[in-house]
Amino acid sequence: MSQLARFVRHRGGVPVYAYPTGLDVPPVSLVRGGRHDVLERGRHIHDFPALWYAATDGLVYVAAAGEVLDPARMADREDGVGIFFDPSVLGGGGTPRWPAWNGHPLLSPFLHGQPGGLLELRVPPERRSVWDTAIGSIDTELTERREGYRQAAVSHLTLLLIDVARLAGDVVDDLTRAGEPLLADVFAVIERRHAEPLSLREVAHEIGLTPGHLTTVVRRRTGRTVVDWISERRMAEARRLLAETDLSVGEIARRVGMADPGYFSRLFRRVHGTSPRSWRGAAAAGR
Repeated sequence: MSQLARFVRHRGGVPVYAYPTGLDVPPVSLVRGGRHDVLERGRHIHDFPALWYAATDGLVYVAAAGEVLDPARMADREDGVGIFFDPSVLGGGGTPRWPAWNGHPLLSPFLHGQPGGLLELRVPPERRSVWDTAIGSIDTELTERREGYRQAAVSHLTLLLIDVARLAGDVVDDLTRAGEPLLADVFAVIERRHAEPLSLREVAHEIGLTPGHLTTVVRRRTGRTVVDWISERRMAEARRLLAETDLSVGEIARRVGMADPGYFSRLFRRVHGTSPRSWRGAAAAGR
């Protein structure tokens, strides 16, 4: 787990993991092993989507982001492969964007809320060769890292997610009926106002809920708080401005709703492990 996710905190005594950040981090990661490897990690939480696929029986476990995962609920299979990915890459072309959990149909199955945080699906026999090929192709892209490997890996991932969405069609319908439009409203407020000072209380006021209740709902459905998502949106915009403009760090801080450039730089370093200026230099070198 440590190589494919970064520990960020404990919640109720349970470790919480986030997808790694950095320009050299691939958008998709694979880990191979059996059920015992997962059991060794014990109960844990991660705030990014993950699948566990057992090829022999075509079993797919969809891990709910933000929920406590209980690996003991998994079938006893030894041929598993874990597929972790950064949801922001589904914005298109493998380019990190603001991850709209509320609106992307391929992410809905990861908000299922099933007991133990795991939704069990079964891939039909006629589709298993497609899964084997897609996973093998992702593995090749990640190993060789030839030009365009990020986009190619995301393309193969997308094929798998389409299958998952189809298999979990009833779950997605239940989510829609259960009130996921609330998340759409939250993200719409953040999208509209991330470039100005914005607090949890202000988002809650626009939605018409108390801050405490809104925090509980958003954390339960996405694994993050409203404040986390405000910061995520600001960091996504900051990365774009650093990579695509010559604006100063202070001006970029102002454009993402943060009046204190020093605080902006500290937050950016905490999230990305490097300073805004270093990120800009690495992005320029990558181009």
